[in-house]
Amino acid sequence: MSLSHGRSYLAIPGPSVIPDAVLRAMHRASPNIYEGELHDLTASIIPDLRKVAGTTGNVAIYIGNGHAAWEAALANVANPGDRVLVCATGRFGHGWADIAAGLGLEVEVMDFGQTMPVDAARVEERLRAKGAQAIKAVLVCHVDTSTGIKSDMGAIRAAMDAAGHDALLMADCIASLGCDDFRMDDWGVDVMVAACQKGLMTPAGISFVWFNERAAARRPARVSRYWDWGPRSNPEVYYQYFAGTAPTHHLYGLRAALDMINAEGLEAVIARHATLATALWAAFEAWGQAGPMRLNVADPAHRSHAVTSVGIGEGQGDALRHWCEHQAGLTLGIGLGREPTSAWFRVGHMGHVNAQMIMGVLGTIQAGLIATGVPYGQGALEAAARVLAEA
Repeated sequence: MSLSHGRSYLAIPGPSVIPDAVLRAMHRASPNIYEGELHDLTASIIPDLRKVAGTTGNVAIYIGNGHAAWEAALANVANPGDRVLVCATGRFGHGWADIAAGLGLEVEVMDFGQTMPVDAARVEERLRAKGAQAIKAVLVCHVDTSTGIKSDMGAIRAAMDAAGHDALLMADCIASLGCDDFRMDDWGVDVMVAACQKGLMTPAGISFVWFNERAAARRPARVSRYWDWGPRSNPEVYYQYFAGTAPTHHLYGLRAALDMINAEGLEAVIARHATLATALWAAFEAWGQAGPMRLNVADPAHRSHAVTSVGIGEGQGDALRHWCEHQAGLTLGIGLGREPTSAWFRVGHMGHVNAQMIMGVLGTIQAGLIATGVPYGQGALEAAARVLAEA
């Protein structure tokens, strides 16, 4: 017998749970792409994308995933042979570095490990060193989805300024946008990338690049017609938004998702994510008092409010995930980028998530711990419930 029948819960760190309102908005016939409501709807999305990113700058929309946004961002600011500094805190930092190398850029990686954020002092030291003026951009994952580490983008900008360096600061907010506080303009970020399938609660398929005028002025000698963010951010005719046919149904879904964020209020959305994350952490910390479970990031200030990475022991992460999915209908994220992968799992708590969903996740995990024979400390569910009750 399996207890998984019924509505399952996808608690991986993206794609996230899709709200019914978004699904309903997308469940429609194809619209006219040449005139009419689709044009008005697209124009209405742009200011809301600026708002959620904390910028008055430009935004370009791409039909593609986060990797597409990585490449689009670099293609608009760097020539082959230019040097970029990538500050890595997990697999996705290294992934962006690989995209840069594929574009013919010279890539220097500063690896900060998988448990700590980017150290701004080390960045400043590197940018003061001999030959550092060759660096054209500093690339940082605001949150690395594989580790759940959140880095302080404002501190990194301050370090760059203290070093007197004019490199662009480029941020990957694919995991964090709409979940963790992010202020592109206030924190001095020049280029930011994100995608629709996490905090923006829309099925995977479109991504975004925000950029300021400082970044626009770094236009390289050649930008491919498709990646060029100029026409996309300031189109003379509608098809230039997407360099061709629009991602019609994704736009309807995204409009509904942004309406939900606006109705709740962005500050309230960020606060909700913070509270739910704190409840999760309270449970994990209680379980870890008498067992192998441990949170990947020790300092709560450096943990993302969108995704949490948890270590539990070799083989036990996979066993727990398998039990939760096949016996209880809860899908947890794999230990992506961790060694050994079987010792880790991740919980996505991003987007369309509320208190009862989080308590359901935690109750199911505790049942899985019992079923798989993993020792654990007591009081986890009570600790999480107390956080929620006191919020």
